[in-house]
Amino acid sequence: MEKNVFSFIWKYSKKQQLVLVLLATINMPITFFGYTLVEKIVNEALQGFRKVDPSVSANGKQDIQFPEAIFGIGPELDQITFLFVMVGIFLINILLLQGIKYVLNVYRGQTAERMLRRLRYSLFNRILRFPRRTFKKVSQGELISMITAEVEPLGGFVGECFSLPVMQGGIMLMSLGYMLYANWILALAAVSLYPIQFYIIPKLQKKVNMMGKERVKRVRKLSEKIGESVTGVNEIHANDTSNLELASFANQLHGIYQVRLQIYIWKFIIKFVNNFIQQLGPVMFYSIGGYLVLTGGLDLGTLFAAISAHKEIGAPWKELLGYYQRQADARIKYEQVVEQFAPAGLYDEDRIMADADADVRLTGEMKLAGVTLLDDQNNSLVDNVSTASDLGRRIALVGAAGSGRDELADLLARLEEPDRGSIHYGSHDLNRLPESVTGRRISFVGGTSFVFNMTLGDNLFYGLRHRPLGVREVEGDDRAELNKYISEARAAGNLDFDPSADWVDYQGAGVEDIAGLRAVGIDALRVVGLDEDVYQFGLRGRIDPGTQPEIAEGVLKARKALEERLSDPAVASLIERYDPKAYNTNATVAENLLFGTPVGDSFDVDNLADHPFIREGMERIGMTRDFLEMGYQAAATMVELFSDLPPDHELFQQFSFISADDLPEFQAILAQYGREQIDDMDEAEKLRLMSLPFKLVPARHRLGIIDDAVQAKLLEARKAFAENLPEDLQGAVDFFDPDAYNAAANILDNILFGKIAYGQAQAQERVSALIREVMADLDIVETVSEVGLSYDAGIGGSRLSAAQRQKLALARAVVKNPDIMILSEATASLDSSSQAQILNGMLERFENGGLIWGVHRAAMAEHFDHVIVMKGGTVVESGTFEELNKDGTVLRELIAAEAS
Repeated sequence: MEKNVFSFIWKYSKKQQLVLVLLATINMPITFFGYTLVEKIVNEALQGFRKVDPSVSANGKQDIQFPEAIFGIGPELDQITFLFVMVGIFLINILLLQGIKYVLNVYRGQTAERMLRRLRYSLFNRILRFPRRTFKKVSQGELISMITAEVEPLGGFVGECFSLPVMQGGIMLMSLGYMLYANWILALAAVSLYPIQFYIIPKLQKKVNMMGKERVKRVRKLSEKIGESVTGVNEIHANDTSNLELASFANQLHGIYQVRLQIYIWKFIIKFVNNFIQQLGPVMFYSIGGYLVLTGGLDLGTLFAAISAHKEIGAPWKELLGYYQRQADARIKYEQVVEQFAPAGLYDEDRIMADADADVRLTGEMKLAGVTLLDDQNNSLVDNVSTASDLGRRIALVGAAGSGRDELADLLARLEEPDRGSIHYGSHDLNRLPESVTGRRISFVGGTSFVFNMTLGDNLFYGLRHRPLGVREVEGDDRAELNKYISEARAAGNLDFDPSADWVDYQGAGVEDIAGLRAVGIDALRVVGLDEDVYQFGLRGRIDPGTQPEIAEGVLKARKALEERLSDPAVASLIERYDPKAYNTNATVAENLLFGTPVGDSFDVDNLADHPFIREGMERIGMTRDFLEMGYQAAATMVELFSDLPPDHELFQQFSFISADDLPEFQAILAQYGREQIDDMDEAEKLRLMSLPFKLVPARHRLGIIDDAVQAKLLEARKAFAENLPEDLQGAVDFFDPDAYNAAANILDNILFGKIAYGQAQAQERVSALIREVMADLDIVETVSEVGLSYDAGIGGSRLSAAQRQKLALARAVVKNPDIMILSEATASLDSSSQAQILNGMLERFENGGLIWGVHRAAMAEHFDHVIVMKGGTVVESGTFEELNKDGTVLRELIAAEAS
């Protein structure tokens, strides 16, 4: 990147800057013409004389005999018409000036935003080219702050870099020139103090600039502290160090406060000096100018025009001083940012951008010659390693912690570059290959893996998204929008690939289309043992039957098949199906009343008692009083049962409609009001009691409150609810229909079409097995798993467990169909069963070689064709497991140490 902000601006926006300067230059003569118009309006149109050479008239004035032509051309006009025409010309002059300024400012803003976009893109591009060791020195918070907040002011400066000093300087020179033209003594008096500003302001600004640098450094450290605290928040809470962290944060805020306060003080000192000197101008005009008018050395019109010109000087002078401050700030920010984004060992751009021959394969012999990797203190992590092995074999890297095993795996995957030596795969020098080869032909999974904030499917196929396959086929407004996007991307020096295009390398995965890709993905999930989890995500996922009719149809078939299975008396009692004409005793009162799935936020099942339409319906069928009494009865029963129980008692779980925290509130209501005093309660208290019956499940709670009579009334209320739903609530509930897919419910609920019966032994497990059997018979298990691929993984995979994240990373590596699979303690954090399943799956998948595994237990090497043993950063043994597993070898020592 260019070292200087002006060089950066000129290199990438030279044409735009020249256009801006041209517009600013055009502005100057129009501004000057405006001053002459003011003088002509006052002298000629109002006072009826024009200025002439003293040789023509002793006092330099000549009376005008109206009618008179404007500027000596065109028709002759009387004085009043002359005045209004001159004012009209003055108005046109103003409109022309403002029009030029409008065009200038819009073009300036567009140029600024494009350059800011270019700068941010360039910085992010550089982050992707940082050597990995750089991230150990620079925090995530600092980088984010620099790209987002710190470069923001640079955008505005880009637009005004050259045009503002030209425009404002031009206006100032035009104004000063007019004053010199009007009266040179007056002009010199008006600007006599400006040299003082030229001397004082830069010195004060230099002090502000130094404090600005300090402020930037401190804010970066603050960002680093915030990021560190967010990442380590569990440790903070686990060790009761919140006060320590707050004190440390407060100390950093104090340092920033002190610096910013000094910046404010010195900025206002600069402002005071500027304003004071600027206000001395009118003093000069009214004293010297007034004297010249009184003595006849200056006419009043010229004085007014000079005062107007001086006012015009004030604004551009202030703008120029502000510009000086902004350019100093921009220069400092740019230089500091560039310094941070130019670390030693920055990768060439071709490494990440260059396309390579798609036919390049990494096969043959893996050969390392004198490979050395140093840390940031020049200590050897891998020391002069030279070894070779056939990539047609499955290779185990063995070594204790600190042996260099993990670092060697990083080198083989090209996550690190050796400080000395070379690595060859066949005839290819690894460090000369672009990532378009290494990123496609090599898969790597370490001990901890990152999952992006997108769906499981997007994460699973992430390693196949290298380049868009082609231009997206769109028409009309979409085509215009795409063309605009591409045009703006190119104008800003950004990559112009369409992010919404199809990026998946189907050929790389060994498939032809999306259906084949999904099959490969499901198979990879099966290899790593994540298929059941994804299947469960799919069961709890939602689909749109309008866009996915095949899946909806399959689910409805499963619903019908399950219904047929439930005709068997052995399982008939496991599920209570939804029936439009029957009350479901395993569902809540609220669920029975709605008899459907809420869509959006119009109906909250937990707060139906507070909904106006529900209250109105209850009133219509005469159940308001019933609900109030049922609520009172439920609360009284709960208080009687739970008053002496600890909050963690199992009964609170069974009767979950009242929590231990809510119990005291209901105790207070019951203590204040007897059953016969219900009508004396205020609305809030009534609402609290009325909300309880909505949460009751007769089969579960067995309180005898929701009896047959109440159930009959609720069925009547259900019918009235559906029939009287107002227009604004139409579509707020997706009602249950035995023959239709419920788009608001998940796949599992659509198949069940009912509630799992409470109190049945192992009902959940038996129903799950039953559904799995039904779906297997219909051959839609994989279809549901594909729905599970739409599950949102969350930020950093936060919605997945650590084991699920690691398995997903392993499946992602498998899907790439690589020539070389490199694993570095990739299963160390998993349970033994998962470790065995993945080991067997990987060995089978790569039975013809291409597997390099940095194993976390030396005994695992028994399953590999070739073993490389490391100690102290060097290869100490190499051969088959049988050759090395004997007394006196390092491998035997490692295995023995694990067993002891």
